[in-house]
Amino acid sequence: MAVMTPPGIKVPGDYIESVMISVKAKNPAEPEFHQAVQEVLDSLKLVLKKHPEYQSAHLLERIVEPERVLMFRVPWFDDQGGIQVNRGFRIEMNSAIGPYKGGLRFHPSVNLGILKFLAFEQVFKNSLTTLPMGGGKGGSDFDPKGKSDSEVMRFCQSFMTELQRHIGPDTDVPAGDIGVGGREIGFLFGQYKRLRNEFTGVLTGKGLGWGGSLIRPEATGYGCVYFADEMLKTRKDKLEGKLCLVSGSGNVSQYTIEKLLDFGAKPVTVSDSNGVIYDPDGIDREKLAWVMDLKNVKRGRIRDYADKYKKAIFMPTDIKLDHNPLWNVKADCAFPSATQNEITAKDAANLLKNGIKLVAEGANMPSTLEATKLFLDAKILYGPAKAANAGGVATSGLEMSQNSARLSWTREEVDNRLHKIMIAIHQTCYETAEKYGTPGNLVNGANIGGFLKVANAMLDQGLV
Repeated sequence: MAVMTPPGIKVPGDYIESVMISVKAKNPAEPEFHQAVQEVLDSLKLVLKKHPEYQSAHLLERIVEPERVLMFRVPWFDDQGGIQVNRGFRIEMNSAIGPYKGGLRFHPSVNLGILKFLAFEQVFKNSLTTLPMGGGKGGSDFDPKGKSDSEVMRFCQSFMTELQRHIGPDTDVPAGDIGVGGREIGFLFGQYKRLRNEFTGVLTGKGLGWGGSLIRPEATGYGCVYFADEMLKTRKDKLEGKLCLVSGSGNVSQYTIEKLLDFGAKPVTVSDSNGVIYDPDGIDREKLAWVMDLKNVKRGRIRDYADKYKKAIFMPTDIKLDHNPLWNVKADCAFPSATQNEITAKDAANLLKNGIKLVAEGANMPSTLEATKLFLDAKILYGPAKAANAGGVATSGLEMSQNSARLSWTREEVDNRLHKIMIAIHQTCYETAEKYGTPGNLVNGANIGGFLKVANAMLDQGLV
């Protein structure tokens, strides 16, 4: 039975505004966290009118507050015997529907605000997957670029020596993210096992020979393309023959390109922090294999692509430019797969001017609030990150299931489950958007669909 709103309680708009003011006051100088919260709260105005019980239970004040914030020192020796000190973090945001679940990011830009934004997004993304996972995120300002394997190992072992006190297969299950791939997960897992004397599914993204899941490295990119395919189906369209822009050149980008090729699309861009490659002939499987070797094995820079493939154009990063040239290429579909806020309002305007029909976000919150508004106003197909890039954490959930059952599923079985999960996520977003009066607005659909499951669990579990 719905709880009646007590007399004097603010109307939804005022309530949401007061929560937002409080978030900014309690979390100063954390713009990414403010942005993530603002986007969700804007969607929830539609919910609070129908469900005053969330307001009277002060649910929004609770859901924006992490359950636990961990910050710790990470000292380690470099190859010259010098002492280095980094800072480690874990944000355990919400465990209403399952153990905390979310990646670890190793990058110089990592700070509390960025990790709180990522953890907050993760809560709703994990809810959308249909799997029983709460939300968390962690990492360090350590930069693995330019470090030897020995230095990365020593850092990971020091980082895990502290983190192991706070995680476990039924408590908090970290995974990889930017700067944390198979090498780092291996070193982290080895140290956990050494300290705890137990072999459990405490991390996902593990090697196939020791508890990992097939399709896990591919999952975020594959899932994003599956989601894009579902969006196009609503307009009786398909990916085949579409010109596609993909940013980044890491794990998500690589497997987005691979799956786009499976669907008969033509990806034409990749990028890294030094610049953008535009290949008018398209990035085929041979070129993709070369990019994977460059990035995963040689750990090189994407500008080398233009030396290898002469028709490709390299556009170096220019901080004086007011836009990213990657988003100013004529194309049908865009897959931002690099990092947060990589698409500004100017970039969004350029995409729309050049005839973009679909944006599916492979990275976490890659579009600013202004860019998102432009996409929604233009009524293009727009898949927000918490829905479109949920394939990675969905497959992490499948890895957890395999670890718990001491089983290993085939590649086809995992891929099939991933595809079904992405179809279900799209369906939830699409139907929820319609139910709450904003048909086609998958931002509202994702935010509300993810929120309802977590909110109801929190109500059921009392004031905790």
